[in-house]
Amino acid sequence: MPLSVEEVEAAILEKAAKWHKPQLYLMNFYECDPDRSRRDIKKIADGLVKKKRLMFWCTGGSIMYVIPERLEGEK
Repeated sequence: MPLSVEEVEAAILEKAAKWHKPQLYLMNFYECDPDRSRRDIKKIADGLVKKKRLMFWCTGGSIMYVIPERLEGEK
């Protein structure tokens, strides 16, 4: 059974905070809830961007996600 949206959001934020690099690809979030479709995980991650808990990071060819506070620490 899939986790609730709030549980998936918490898992995504926890993974983003503990990841060895500040930036993560969307595919890194898929394991936060394997029972959900990839489309649902993308909607949840994009929702976190709208809530300003995550932000997009563009490498020129790839779109990644990052916690804004963690990116500031890397500058």
